[in-house]
Amino acid sequence: MALGTTLAIIGLATSIYGQVRAGQAAKKVGESQGAREDFNAQQAEIQAADTRAIGREEESRFRTQVRGLLGSQRAGFAGQNVVVGSGSAADVQADAARLGEFDAIQIRNNAARQARGFEAEATDRRMAGAIARKGGAAAASAANWGAATTGLMGASSLLMNRYGYARSPSRAA
Repeated sequence: MALGTTLAIIGLATSIYGQVRAGQAAKKVGESQGAREDFNAQQAEIQAADTRAIGREEESRFRTQVRGLLGSQRAGFAGQNVVVGSGSAADVQADAARLGEFDAIQIRNNAARQARGFEAEATDRRMAGAIARKGGAAAASAANWGAATTGLMGASSLLMNRYGYARSPSRAA
């Protein structure tokens, strides 16, 4: 085997090996990015659950404050010899209770909206992870096909050179 042919085979093998290794590396990068996105999705889900829990606690605390306010109003009215269960005193307490309820519902709704934002982020992160994994797998597949193509073209060139097909026909003068 001639030195040129040996070097061509070594170059061909090196090229094929490099393409396969590049594909494997691309696949690992995709898997790593996918794992990172999955972790971030889990963190967003934890934030969503925490936000809902904090919202429930804030709503409960606020309702307790409203009950305390209503009790103070009743005590104030009673201290002034006002009948607390009817008339203006009852109207004031009903308004305070109604406004308190609206505010408590608003606290709950704000927490739910914020939690939905975290849940949407988690969904987005999971999709990004899946895309990264598929991108890595596609890059690996493309590299393998490239290596196969390189091998076939290299082998074809070597065979053509070996059997004289690469030489141009001589021209008759």
